[in-house]
Amino acid sequence: MKYKMACADFTFPLLAHDRVLDLIALLDLKGVDIGLFENRSHLWPSREFKNLRRSARQLKKKLSDRGLVAADVFLQMGEDFTECAVNHPQAARRRKARDWFSKTLEYAVECGSKHVTNLPGVLFAEEARADSWGRAVDELAWRVEQAKAHKIIYGVEAHIGSLAPRPKAAAKLVADVPGLTLTLDYTHFTRIGLADTAVEPLVQHASHFHARGGRKGRLQERFAHNTIDYKRIVQMMQKTGYRGWLGIEYVWIDWEHCNECDNLSETILFRNFFRSLAS
Repeated sequence: MKYKMACADFTFPLLAHDRVLDLIALLDLKGVDIGLFENRSHLWPSREFKNLRRSARQLKKKLSDRGLVAADVFLQMGEDFTECAVNHPQAARRRKARDWFSKTLEYAVECGSKHVTNLPGVLFAEEARADSWGRAVDELAWRVEQAKAHKIIYGVEAHIGSLAPRPKAAAKLVADVPGLTLTLDYTHFTRIGLADTAVEPLVQHASHFHARGGRKGRLQERFAHNTIDYKRIVQMMQKTGYRGWLGIEYVWIDWEHCNECDNLSETILFRNFFRSLAS
């Protein structure tokens, strides 16, 4: 299996964005996972969307000049999972979430990305689980159709704190929303003590993949202490015909101990590991 490997631009938040792109090119990773994270990434959607076409085309040129391409555009509208959740009970917030998603699709088209990721929503404590779930299904179904119209593949990341924190819930969400795919990250499930075999059935639903070290109790871990069997995952990708990017996604934020790794060294270690599997 020949891998298309990417690195997230939000892996290195202390560098200027141009320098991040320089670094990813130096690492010989051809894809870049672009983070549109309001208030906490290099590229804030509120800023990028002011002159959307110009901003996206500038990004595309910066990528092209370095021999890079946008592997994914990942929209997160706030630092809190709840305030701008796609299934928020307040209609005004859902309208804003739809508006920003539509803009993200346009942005992805202009910068050359064929994949968009965002979060699937949460369960709201003040209402029945079925209400939160049903509203998420409706909102995600709308997004699938919008993405299809733009010839974009749309994936959600089942994550800690979402309405799909476990593999069975993620599988149900995909079943309930025809056309929905997953931006799959094992570490969210490994963190809560689940075995790789519990996550494996989700590989067939993946359109994008995040890889980094993880273990029980740690969402992000050094390569040396990682317990996820990525060799087996690659074998599952071969069996399921996975053709997406393999994004090495270390982050550096003050959440879940995610500021305790040397992101550059760990990215290189995983890059070399995946290359060794392909040789």
